[in-house]
Amino acid sequence: MRPLTDAETVTFFEKLAKYIGGNIKVLIDRPDGQWCFRLHRDRVYYVSEDMVRAATSIGRENLLSLGTSFGRFNRKGKFRLHITALTYLAPYALFKVWVKPSAEQSFLYGNHVLKSGLARITEGTPQYQGVVVYNMNDIPLGFGATAKSTQECRTVDPANIVVFRQADVGEYLRDENILS
Repeated sequence: MRPLTDAETVTFFEKLAKYIGGNIKVLIDRPDGQWCFRLHRDRVYYVSEDMVRAATSIGRENLLSLGTSFGRFNRKGKFRLHITALTYLAPYALFKVWVKPSAEQSFLYGNHVLKSGLARITEGTPQYQGVVVYNMNDIPLGFGATAKSTQECRTVDPANIVVFRQADVGEYLRDENILS
């Protein structure tokens, strides 16, 4: 387990900033202590400084994971957020989308959000912006990127995609081996 390099940090924070903007500072400087991001086997973990110090006594080959997995770097150096980061993204999300109850199941099965399933969207959301997807009870279901801006969503056909799904809580069942 090691700290992220400068290039990895820039890539990782750019991806986080798409969803939570400047609220990244809130994740690191918490009232319950210092938290950090560490890289282990191409995966980025969100972990407290105290836990990092305790984990130094464990060998790298014996350490499976530590803290909460936020995602992983692929071989080309791009970062992909995992659904396990949703707990930390949802409270600080700048842009949000709510889906109708009829579209919840479709989203949880891995499909994009269509205009017909869109209940509400944060005003002023630009195109290709990272959003957190909620149900009508304000329970976070996943996250994605908007295919249309808020203005375009008002006039688009009901069968068009308005949010590209990137991760949803249904992945806990579908991709159980990848997440662990």
